[in-house]
Amino acid sequence: MARTRLERLQPVPPPAIDRDEEAGEHTRQRRPRRRGNPLARILTWAALGIATVLFTYPLLWLISASFKPRSDVFDNKLIPETFTFENYLTVWQEAPLALWLANTAIVTVLSAVLVTLSSAMVAWGFAYFRFRGRNALFGLVLATMMLPGAVTMIPTFLIWNGLGQVGTLTPLWAGNLFGSAFYIFLLRQFFLGLPRELFEAARVDGANNWHMFSRIALPLCKPALIVTLLFEFQAAWTDLMRPLIYLRDSSTFTVPRGLKALLDQFGFGGNWHWEIVVTASVITTVPMIILFFLGQKHFVKGIATTGNKG
Repeated sequence: MARTRLERLQPVPPPAIDRDEEAGEHTRQRRPRRRGNPLARILTWAALGIATVLFTYPLLWLISASFKPRSDVFDNKLIPETFTFENYLTVWQEAPLALWLANTAIVTVLSAVLVTLSSAMVAWGFAYFRFRGRNALFGLVLATMMLPGAVTMIPTFLIWNGLGQVGTLTPLWAGNLFGSAFYIFLLRQFFLGLPRELFEAARVDGANNWHMFSRIALPLCKPALIVTLLFEFQAAWTDLMRPLIYLRDSSTFTVPRGLKALLDQFGFGGNWHWEIVVTASVITTVPMIILFFLGQKHFVKGIATTGNKG
């Protein structure tokens, strides 16, 4: 029998839904994922805890020893039985520590900024420009990493001595104007991960090479730049070899060179004043610890995102 027009216009009811089946699917969707073996998690956290203690104990011991008198320096207790600030007063009175910190800050900041910018320029050239012999030239740059520092130590000293810069801070930072092979490699890997179409579009809009480098490439590789800054900051802050070679007057000493002078001053004749050396080490270590915690986020991000392309 033919359906009437009114029946044809009536909406067709939706198909019946099995409530039990719907509840089962809902339960399956909310079912939490099966986690790993609890014993494995416990062992993992235990191993991480032990590693944390092993790595942080020397630093905690160093800080604790700086507040101990001379007779208790090598006591293994982290909480001093006799708490004193005399060591810090002695360090500030016996050594121009503020001047050494200022010299180190000047050398470190100049070294970190100059080597980062110069390495970024060279890395950008190897990553963006296409020219004959590019890979061979890049391999030659990487080959310089295999040269020991002792090979170039004497020629470099003769150059700075001929320029009359021995005894000044200039040799400690000016050499970073020429970049570093390791940092060039690190930044080049990051630049290779940037889409080339982005720079082609900027070229169409009238941007020159410097604009593409300074306004596009550098802001995009901020994590890698921060990693380079942190690496060079740490290397320059703890450098002892070059200050031993070039610095002669205590007014130009950096922190590591000053610590060596303190060690010589308070260590002759077997009469070691370790509490003084330990306290000076704590004072000079604090800036590096603060810098690491401030840049930890960018440091991890830069390491994780570098090297996506080769």
